[in-house]
Amino acid sequence: MSARIIDGKAIAADLRARIAAHVRQLNAAHGLIPGIAVVLVGDDAASQVYVRSKGAALAEAGIRAVDHKLPASTSEAELLRVISALNSDPTVHGILVQLPLPEHIDMHKVIAALDPMKDVDGFHPLNVGRLASGLPALPPCTPLGCAMLAKSVHETLAGLEAVIIGRSNVVGRPLVQLLLAENATVTVAHSRTRDLPEVCRRADLLIAALGRAETVRGDWIKPGATVIDVGINRVTAQGQSRIVGDVAFDEAAQVAGAITPVPGGVGPMTIACLLLNTLRAACAQRELPAPEI
Repeated sequence: MSARIIDGKAIAADLRARIAAHVRQLNAAHGLIPGIAVVLVGDDAASQVYVRSKGAALAEAGIRAVDHKLPASTSEAELLRVISALNSDPTVHGILVQLPLPEHIDMHKVIAALDPMKDVDGFHPLNVGRLASGLPALPPCTPLGCAMLAKSVHETLAGLEAVIIGRSNVVGRPLVQLLLAENATVTVAHSRTRDLPEVCRRADLLIAALGRAETVRGDWIKPGATVIDVGINRVTAQGQSRIVGDVAFDEAAQVAGAITPVPGGVGPMTIACLLLNTLRAACAQRELPAPEI
């Protein structure tokens, strides 16, 4: 048996194209161009790469992006003043504060300072609470992308046994709410789960977000299951460095029915979902109908 490869690049490209079409329609019909402010504090190399890749995708979709690059020495009070100004700017519909922040800045205080309607990362406590209550909210981009990838395989997620490995606020916890909204039966597993392989073998839909390279082996997977690998881990062997997921791909692909590769699976969808959240935020702030995407 050889699994279908879930092409996250192609699915994300299709999503970005549909978003770009909606952006053009918004501009033509209402003179509205969605705008996002990307705030980067310090010179973290990985963050700079992420910001550049996000910027290219935003430009391609016709979304106006403004970068605010601040030195690592920026005080918490200064950053909060920048956010306050962006909250008040009617041309800015989304605010993305690139994480991690320097150690002297309280991440939770910064996230709480965002206007929830502009919180396109979906981390504000109000968006978290609305998502958990089944109310309309801006969800975090990576879990939203995972749900979309699963729905590219399954016509409906209703009734599926879903197992999520990982309980972070960024992926695991919000993903529970998104899958429950799709009427899946959801189990959350983590580092203290007893007999983790056996729990995983129950899953029709297995989502690995534990942050440990190639932990999930082929014999952990139910034959025919859909596997979504959120992990991005750099490993070095025999002097060669490569990026791998949390799932041992070659083993898993012999058992699963469908599987995301790393790279090229969840990553492109995360960026595409940032565009989607920005578009939805712009529509909500102008009290326009949410785009059907």
